[in-house]
Amino acid sequence: MAFMTGLSAFPITPSDANGRVDVSGLRHLLSRLTAATVDSIGLLGSTGSYAYLSREERRRAVETAVEAVDGRCPILVGVGALRTDDAVRLAQDARAIGASMGLLAPVSYTPLLDEEVFEHFGTVSRESGLPLCIYDNPSTTHFRFSTALVARLSELPGIVAVKSPATEAGSTAAHLRELRALVPPSFSLGYSADWNSVEALIAGADVWYSVAGGLFPEECLRMVRAVQRGNAAEARRLDAEMKPLWDLFREFSSLRVIYAAVEVLGLSGTHPPRPILPLSNAARERVAVVLRELKLSQIPQKAVPSLETAEHT
Repeated sequence: MAFMTGLSAFPITPSDANGRVDVSGLRHLLSRLTAATVDSIGLLGSTGSYAYLSREERRRAVETAVEAVDGRCPILVGVGALRTDDAVRLAQDARAIGASMGLLAPVSYTPLLDEEVFEHFGTVSRESGLPLCIYDNPSTTHFRFSTALVARLSELPGIVAVKSPATEAGSTAAHLRELRALVPPSFSLGYSADWNSVEALIAGADVWYSVAGGLFPEECLRMVRAVQRGNAAEARRLDAEMKPLWDLFREFSSLRVIYAAVEVLGLSGTHPPRPILPLSNAARERVAVVLRELKLSQIPQKAVPSLETAEHT
């Protein structure tokens, strides 16, 4: 499995009120990501509403993505489920269809213990044969991975990366240093929470797992490439320009805001899966205002140069 780096863009999964995936709508969103040359695509993450879709619809989404992307970048697929055997089957599906990696969260109703999570991940990895990224998302799973548990899991064959939530810069940098000392050099360390992720990259993280990147890949790639070129000041300047969007994410949740943005941009009329409700008219108007102010209402369809290309221009 290729070492995960750069921008991993997480789009929504457009679907109807019955949870059937809108294949045409998903292809359109994915075409924007491949046109921008993102480093990887995170399909069926939390933004992709994996927990609200049946196995059949998840398969439909993965089949659509693998065909649409056609090998142009790795596809990371959410395979989380309440039961271990279900997660195994979802990971097997993803591997058979052509996904590059699985994103596994410890989904639960009864709070899980560290040993239960360790066994869950080991079983899914072993029985599916799909490389796995640990999905540490305590705001939804109510389980927090300790650095010691990540280190144990990193020793298992097939567990190759972790997606952690980025907090404020100082604590994220300390978390990153601690993990680096515990995991193999080839183990990829990435962060989510868009409003803190640029600082995580500057601190040395390998990947930004981005909600905004799933809809605004060019803007997010510019920040990533600036960090990769060693220009932290430019990355921070671009990050500061996006603050109005980050503020909306923190106020309403990134999921609700992105669904509203997709609607404002006319890309899809899909709504979040029930019981999640769309933003109110007043809140949607605030989203529209921010998109206009940030000049995100009309997005040019051109690739952002890769680090290698940028260094030779």
